[in-house]
Amino acid sequence: MNRRQLVQGSAVLPALLLASRSGFAAASDDVFVPSTVRDLARMLAGKPYEAPDEKLPSALKDLDYDQYRSIRFLPERALWRGKNLPFEAQFFHRGFFYNNRVNIFEVADGKAIELKYRKADFSFGDKVPPFEDSDLGFAGFRIHAPMNRPDYYDEVCVFLGASYFRAVAKGQTYGLSARGLSIDTGEAKGEEFPLFKAFWLERPAPGATSLVIHALLDSKSCAASYRFTVRPGDTTVFDVEMSVYPRIEVPRAGLAPMTSMFFFGPNDRNAVDDFRPSVHDSDGLAVFNGKGESLWRPLNNPRDLQISTFQDLNPRGFGLMQRERNFFAYQDIESSFEKRPSLWVEPIGDWGEGGVMLFEIPTKEEVHDNIAAFWRPKTPLQAKGEHNYTYRLHWGPDSPKPHSLARFTRSGIGARGEDARLFVLDLVGENLKGIDPAGVKGVVTAEKSEVKNLVTQPNPHTGGWRLSFQCQVKGEPIELRALLTEGDKPLSEVWVYRWAP
Repeated sequence: MNRRQLVQGSAVLPALLLASRSGFAAASDDVFVPSTVRDLARMLAGKPYEAPDEKLPSALKDLDYDQYRSIRFLPERALWRGKNLPFEAQFFHRGFFYNNRVNIFEVADGKAIELKYRKADFSFGDKVPPFEDSDLGFAGFRIHAPMNRPDYYDEVCVFLGASYFRAVAKGQTYGLSARGLSIDTGEAKGEEFPLFKAFWLERPAPGATSLVIHALLDSKSCAASYRFTVRPGDTTVFDVEMSVYPRIEVPRAGLAPMTSMFFFGPNDRNAVDDFRPSVHDSDGLAVFNGKGESLWRPLNNPRDLQISTFQDLNPRGFGLMQRERNFFAYQDIESSFEKRPSLWVEPIGDWGEGGVMLFEIPTKEEVHDNIAAFWRPKTPLQAKGEHNYTYRLHWGPDSPKPHSLARFTRSGIGARGEDARLFVLDLVGENLKGIDPAGVKGVVTAEKSEVKNLVTQPNPHTGGWRLSFQCQVKGEPIELRALLTEGDKPLSEVWVYRWAP
């Protein structure tokens, strides 16, 4: 784990009591049914918000990065270790950025048993001051499964910090993160960060290919319940069932939010002095909208905050993608950006009117997640109501491809004089192979600007096509749109871009 990963049934309710600040008290006979966490969230939302428990021994209150990193959970103490089950769970210690107490339960045979913190389950090295063993709870957990080979349990996903979680697919390394819920992202008054305060891990059956995780979220504005069904593989899939119970009206909620990092790439190397050609966890936002149109929006590291909204009705999917999979595009042996996962959100059912929001935040370091994307409903989440959403998260090398249209794989931008930019866009797709070049046309539009020298041609080095053009710039943002067509038939997805000085 590197520095950036760190910086980043009513009858059962009496048995699962909400304690004032210490989380949950769970007895050995606590009954657990499918509605348990949903009922807890509904009950929690009916009470005034209470800040999370941050009480820690003095030795743990001010741990620095190196001290916290030296605390390791002992793998031999993992939940379900040695039981011949297809999953194991390990736990994170509280401290550093992770002071909030998280309570974790195991669910088996219809009962929920709290997993108690034990100091002996961790190693502390020689950097952490001594402290007495006590009931500290946990900061989060990670799940392991034999994903890359049958005799080794690989790390599949981790839930740690606020409502953040991340996952990988076979052969990948950690990159971008998802969140349970975002509220007031980008607002001048500041963002509200909901917290996962408790989890329930269902004991898997022998030979199971999925793991069910329940979570309870809380914040000043609302409480919520989640049911994650996790399926590791070539693409790791999370089926998510979410119920939100607002205490007050929430006009700026973000559903299925995700955060990533874009430092620089071929379209954006302003003031970058680095040996690497590109540095990013994601290189673009993909949207498959309710009209059946596929959009590709390359990411930027802007000089000023940029907010983009892609309005839609009943979106079919969206996500932050890492399309560039060639090591030579990054030349970073340690970070392996080419192995970072893409994350695609597939709504299940109709989500109504709203928009996919994209936030691009200036950063001078790659340790910061400066990209955020989510779905914002047009209608606010009403107070005292219940708002249910179901969606599927695909963590892997690519998004599920809904059609055979060609895709944009690289967006290069460079100066052409003081008041012009050259845009060079590469595309690949099976539908481009063997096509008559005479029938291929590039269609480019620019808001408040003039497009010149539009050229489309095959790219023999990629087996695809290249679309290039020049655009006049006058020191203000310009919205651009481009695609390849054959007559009136689109050959590619639609490239959309905001050039900003």
